[in-house]
Amino acid sequence: MGIVQMLIVILILVLLVKPVGTYLYHVFSNEPNRTDRIFGRAEKGIYRLIGLKQRGGMSWKKYAVSFIVTNITLVVFSYIFLRLQKGLPLNPNGIGNMEETLTFNTVISFMTNTNLQHYSGESGVSYFSQMAVMTMLMFTSAASGFSVAVAFVRGITGRSTVGNFFEDFVKAHIRIFIPLALLVTMALVALHVPQTLKPTLEVTTLEGQTQQIAIGPVASLESIKHIGTNGGGFFGANSSHPFENPSPLSNVLEILSMWLLPASLPYMYGKFAKNKRQGWMIFGAMMTLFVLLLGLNYAAERAGNPAINAMGIDTSQGSMEGKEVRFGIAQSALFTTVTTAATTGSVNNMHDTLTPLGSITPLTLMMLNNVFGGKGVGLINMLMYAILGVFLCGLMVGRTPEFLGRKIEAREMKLIAIAILIHPLIILVPTAAAFLTDLGKGGITNPGFHGMTQVLYEYVSAAANNGSGFEGLADNTSFWNITTGMVMLLGRYVSMIAMLAVAGSLLRKKPVPETIGTFRTDNGLFTGILIGTVLIIGALTFLPVIVLGPVAEYLTLR
Repeated sequence: MGIVQMLIVILILVLLVKPVGTYLYHVFSNEPNRTDRIFGRAEKGIYRLIGLKQRGGMSWKKYAVSFIVTNITLVVFSYIFLRLQKGLPLNPNGIGNMEETLTFNTVISFMTNTNLQHYSGESGVSYFSQMAVMTMLMFTSAASGFSVAVAFVRGITGRSTVGNFFEDFVKAHIRIFIPLALLVTMALVALHVPQTLKPTLEVTTLEGQTQQIAIGPVASLESIKHIGTNGGGFFGANSSHPFENPSPLSNVLEILSMWLLPASLPYMYGKFAKNKRQGWMIFGAMMTLFVLLLGLNYAAERAGNPAINAMGIDTSQGSMEGKEVRFGIAQSALFTTVTTAATTGSVNNMHDTLTPLGSITPLTLMMLNNVFGGKGVGLINMLMYAILGVFLCGLMVGRTPEFLGRKIEAREMKLIAIAILIHPLIILVPTAAAFLTDLGKGGITNPGFHGMTQVLYEYVSAAANNGSGFEGLADNTSFWNITTGMVMLLGRYVSMIAMLAVAGSLLRKKPVPETIGTFRTDNGLFTGILIGTVLIIGALTFLPVIVLGPVAEYLTLR
């Protein structure tokens, strides 16, 4: 029955990919379409308000600068709000100002679409901060990533320019995130997720004791949290909390909310490339890797913990430690796989309690960072591996590599090398530093192989802009706040800028006519080559550290 549940959700997703991908193409193609009549007037008003009179295309450099400056401006305002939240309105519970290094970590985390939380949402921030900082950054960070992805697609598919960042930024909000967030918010409220500005409730329990129950504007944050693949929870328990995710139905809604847009981007790319098979090829490679890793997690959690099994304890339900009974193994495994594939970071079970083999799935998905990915990141990274695969095939047969009719040369490969190498660098170096310095070791509560996985997971999550935590770390210290903050910054912006540069470089090249010797990139053969490239170059990079963590822990339990 568990497998059937997962297959139904996957089938619903596949059926929605084409219509949603087509809609995304209409939004960003800058060609007249029916959505203009619905949203055009609101957009024109915003363009006048921000002084955007000329909406012509930008160079890739101007696009990147506009993207970065917009993000910096939002970070500054957010930092000020969190440092002064005690004196700001909508703070009925009297929550104090956030500490300096924690504020730095938090604003960087939410602006980079990571939402790594070294604080507990219900006690760390006020209602005003939840709405004006957290929810606002969830919208803007998602729209920023979406805009860069569309600019990259325009560049590699030979459009006239990469587009205008501010136009893309506004369209992403007005035509995608705000309408979807409104729909999902209403659905969640109907499913009994709270949406209120009332203060924390004080109730008397059956034993006659007093209990504080935190509430607030939960549904509105939950909607964009998943639609924008953000992941930051209103509560410390995130989507395992019954006020964030009360039932199996809300669980499926949240899974589809965070998975649908990233899964539809490959089809949108196929429309831009005027080759839908190309888009389905990218989608097929992503889905193949996803299903393999979902199977690993489900099988490991279904089999249970080897050490507990050896005690003769009944584990017929699987490893239920850290999981909600209302979800069970299947919906927990699917949620875990989707949230780390889509780099959302939302969790409906405690990843720290995953079996050693089960924990390989979320780690691997974040290490690869190209299986669907967050808002545009997965598509950009998978296309990066596609270009790399074409380059390697060209070297093997002695031909100049071509992708979508443009030659792949030294400049593009140098930029791609930067994007590929930065990811393991910002994961492995800080992980080693955490074990080598007293400040880092002070936060490690488990000195064994499991502790190795906890530290590794923290930096993998930060580098992939995922934000989920393996937990078990005492991470609200200056060391962890600053180091993960820097990792999030590098993980977000270095690769994005490098790939925008690739798009700009390819855009300047003249198209090469297709001949009988042109290597096709829209068939099953190239899908296999792409998957192989991802596994050989992406996955094997992290194999040694996976052996030192989850694999070593698994062997000690046998």
